[in-house]
Amino acid sequence: MSSSAPAPTVPLAIELRDIVKRFPGVVANDGVNLSVRPGTIHAIVGENGAGKSTLMKTLYGAHRPDEGTILVDGVERHFKSPKEAIAAGIGMVFQHFMLADNLTVWENIVLGQEPGSGFRLNARRARTTLEEIGEHYGLSVDPDALVADLGVGDKQRCEILKVLYRGANILILDEPTAVLVPQEVDELFDSLRELTSTEMRGIGRPATVIFISHKLDEVLQHADAITVIRAGRTVAEIDDPSGVTSRQLAELMVGSELPTPETRQKTVTDVRALELRDLTVLTAEEEPGVEPRRLLDSVSFTVHRGEIVGIAGVEGNGQAELTSAIMGLVPASGNVLVDGLDVSQLSTEQRRARGLGYIPEDRQKDGLALPFTLWENAVLGHQRVAPYGKGLFIDRAGARRQTELIVEEFDVRTPGIDVAAFTLSGGNQQKLVVGREMTANPSVLIASHPTRGVDVGAQAVIWDILRDARSAGLATLLISADLEELIGLSDRLLVMLRGRIVADLDPATVTPADLGSYMTGARGGEH
Repeated sequence: MSSSAPAPTVPLAIELRDIVKRFPGVVANDGVNLSVRPGTIHAIVGENGAGKSTLMKTLYGAHRPDEGTILVDGVERHFKSPKEAIAAGIGMVFQHFMLADNLTVWENIVLGQEPGSGFRLNARRARTTLEEIGEHYGLSVDPDALVADLGVGDKQRCEILKVLYRGANILILDEPTAVLVPQEVDELFDSLRELTSTEMRGIGRPATVIFISHKLDEVLQHADAITVIRAGRTVAEIDDPSGVTSRQLAELMVGSELPTPETRQKTVTDVRALELRDLTVLTAEEEPGVEPRRLLDSVSFTVHRGEIVGIAGVEGNGQAELTSAIMGLVPASGNVLVDGLDVSQLSTEQRRARGLGYIPEDRQKDGLALPFTLWENAVLGHQRVAPYGKGLFIDRAGARRQTELIVEEFDVRTPGIDVAAFTLSGGNQQKLVVGREMTANPSVLIASHPTRGVDVGAQAVIWDILRDARSAGLATLLISADLEELIGLSDRLLVMLRGRIVADLDPATVTPADLGSYMTGARGGEH
C-alpha cells in the first residue's frame, strides 16, 4: 500500500528577517521580522516613528537595509531600486497620491511605461488594457476622466491600477484610508479582497496585500494577520485578529489604552470669534461665456469662543475652498470676521496677525518646507513677530528657544532641532505644525485634518491640545474625515455637500452612520 506524498509547502509571499536600517542619529528598524502569507491582507501597525514606512520602503527598494534578509516567494532578493522591486512583482501606493492632476486616468497609469513602439504611443491599447484590468479586479475608473475631477476614492483606485498595470502581485499600501469616508473605505477593502481571491492576470494566483494603518477598527475588521512594530522592533505577530481588541492592539503599540476623542465639558461662550457671511468661491473662468461653478456657495456660520465647530463632508465638497477662503489663499466674495473685525480684504499674513491660526490639510505640501531644519520650519508664518523675528530679521536664538519649547511641550520625537523636517515621521511632522500654531496663541484656529496619518499616541496628544485650548477660550473650526473624531470633539457639526452647508447637527445624538448619510446626500438637511 503506497502512501500519498505530502503536499508541497507554499513559501511565504514576503519574509523579512532581522531588518536593520539606520539613518544619521536614528535607528529606524532594529531587527524587524515580518512574515506575510500569500493571498492575504496583512496589516502593519505601530506608532509614528516606529519604523513601518521605513520597512516597507526597504521592501520596495527605495533604500537598502544595513542588515537582514529579504525573501520574496522564498527567494532571497537584494533590491537596489524600486524598478527592481517592481520587476519582482512588488508595487507600493504611497500615502500622498503621486498623480498628475492635469492628465487623464489612463495617461497617469501608463506614465513611464507607455505602450507602443519607438516614439509612437498606442493610446488605444493603453485604454483597452486599463479597462480589462479594472473590470477583472472590480476597480473600474473612466480612463478618459481628468484626474483633477476625480474624488479621493477614485484617485486611490488609480494608484492601485497603476501598480497592477506594471504587473505587481504584492501590493504595499501606506495609510490607504487616511482620506476616505466610511463608504469609500468599504469599497476599497471590497476591491482588495477581490484582489486576494482572484487569480492575477498572467500569474495564476491571487495577489497579496500589505497595508500600514493607524485605524485599528479597520485593521481588525479587514486584516487576515497583523504585525505590530514598536521602536523599530517587531513586538507581536497576530495570525488571528479575531482574538484581539482594538484596545489590546493599542496597548501593544504604545503601552497605553486606546484614547477617545470625547469632549468632557461644555465651554461655549456667547462671544463670536469667527463669523462667515455668504462666503463664496467660484471656479476660474475656463472659456469665454462659460458660467463659473460655485465651489463654495454662500456659506454662513459662526464659531464662538470656547467652541469647536466640526465640518463633515465627503472630500471635494468645498472643505478645502472653505479653509482657503478663510485664510485668504483664494479669491472669495462675502465676509470673514475675526473677533468682530472684517478681514476679508486683508492678506493671509495680515489675517494671521489678527489671530487666525492654521493647520493645513497637507502638512508636507502646505505646512512644512521639508528640506529645512525644524527651527526654520517653526519660523514659517511667524517670521515678523517675537520670539521668531525682530523687524525684518530672524531672531535665530529666539527661534531656536521657541522650537525647543515646541519639541518638549508637544512631544516631537527628534534627535534635535537642526535635523531636516523630512527625517521626522509623519506624526512628528504633524505635532511640529500643531505646536507652531498653538504656541502663537491664536484666537481662532482653522484645523484641517489635524490627526490625519498619525498614530493613536500622537492622536491623543493632539486631541488633548485641542480640548485644553477650547477650555481656555479658543474658537476652533475642525475639518476631518474621521467621523468619530468629529463627533467626539465638536460642540456643533455642520455637513457640507456640493459647496453648501446642508445640515446642522448635534454631536450628542448623531451617529457615524447618520453623518455618512447626510454627507452623501442620502438624507435631507436640517439647516
